Amino acid sequence: MNMFVDTAKVVIQAGKGGDGVVSFRHEIYVDKGGPDGGDGGRGGDVIFEATENLNTLLDFRYQPELKAKPGGNGAKRKMHGRSGESLTVKVPMGTLVKRDGEVIADLTEHGEQVVIAKGGDGGFGNAHFKSSTRQTPKIAELGEPGEAFEAELELKLLADVGLVGFPNAGKSTFLSVISNARPEIANYEFTTLTPNLGVADIDDGSLLVADIPGLIEGASDGRGLGDAFLRHVERTGVLLHLIDAYSDDVAKSYQTIRGELTAYSSELTTRPEVVALTKTEGLDAELVDMQRDALKTVVPEGTPIFAISSAAHVGIKDVLRTLRAYVEEWRSRTHEEVEEDDDLLPTITIDDIDTSDSWTVEAVEGGYLVQGAKIEKFARRTNFEQFQAVNRLRDIMNKLGITHELKRAGATGESLIQIGETEAFPLVEQL
Repeated sequence: MNMFVDTAKVVIQAGKGGDGVVSFRHEIYVDKGGPDGGDGGRGGDVIFEATENLNTLLDFRYQPELKAKPGGNGAKRKMHGRSGESLTVKVPMGTLVKRDGEVIADLTEHGEQVVIAKGGDGGFGNAHFKSSTRQTPKIAELGEPGEAFEAELELKLLADVGLVGFPNAGKSTFLSVISNARPEIANYEFTTLTPNLGVADIDDGSLLVADIPGLIEGASDGRGLGDAFLRHVERTGVLLHLIDAYSDDVAKSYQTIRGELTAYSSELTTRPEVVALTKTEGLDAELVDMQRDALKTVVPEGTPIFAISSAAHVGIKDVLRTLRAYVEEWRSRTHEEVEEDDDLLPTITIDDIDTSDSWTVEAVEGGYLVQGAKIEKFARRTNFEQFQAVNRLRDIMNKLGITHELKRAGATGESLIQIGETEAFPLVEQL
């Protein structure tokens, strides 16, 4: 099984700008040649590029320093120094980049690039300082240092379907049957220590499925393995909740895992969900129906409940077809929201969202108050009657780290958030 590394720390150093030079023309028949010292070149940037060809941050454990090239110094005859070569670093799709705990980049699309650290500007040569009153300037600037800091990288899996359930619920077996993934399988808890990815082909399409390590009660508080991997569920479009048909209380099993997901992020309760009883090959139909009826008393109305056997390949195609329908609806909805959202406000780049801008979070009567010049400016430009615009504002809050601070302060998905003088809205979209 491939080792999965989902966090790493790296030292990032953009290139220093080249120095300007002091130089004067030395030509025959010219007694006092004028200044001709050139400017230094700009230092190289450090750029992160998302790629679908990586699924781990393991390489950064062996390459903890990322440095771009410095700019060249200026030269005589007003020759500009060469710009330093930028360093482009490939990272897996789903990589978050944090600086001092604040998110500065979130790379989710194949080929997406973000400048993580900017190279320093080159210094001016003395030719730049010539004026009517200063004919022979003997000064030149040094190049500026490039940005340098320690960055925290965090990878969240980008999958269509996330498998959740208790340890030994049959997730690894299910994944091995529907795809070419070969997870470790054994009859004991916590066999799956790292997430596994598999591609399931169904009819004329496919699904990217992530087997999330087994959760236990208390996982959201750090018990077992769940706390380290719950984050990966956040970005899956649909949840497939697998429950061992031999469980003494399938309803309680469902509610326990559901409770852990809610405790970690109330937004997860709004995700489309499919439930499947596993390992049904050894049970008679009457007992399977009893277990299904028990689940119907606790799952949300309209949630599909299947009885499957991965070992016997029973019911698998029906589950995959249902999952595919949910995923296609989720993809379509996400695409429409992005398209409509882009018409509401200008495109937001990492430069637009300066994480150094200060803001405060304060608990007030009826909810929480957020204040800060930058976030209030975005809030004033938000049309709160359009849910896509409000979701755009939520994305900005995520990038600035405001959402994280709100949750630390006790806010839940239903908490009302007011930004400056604007109207209050729930932290998480209410479906």
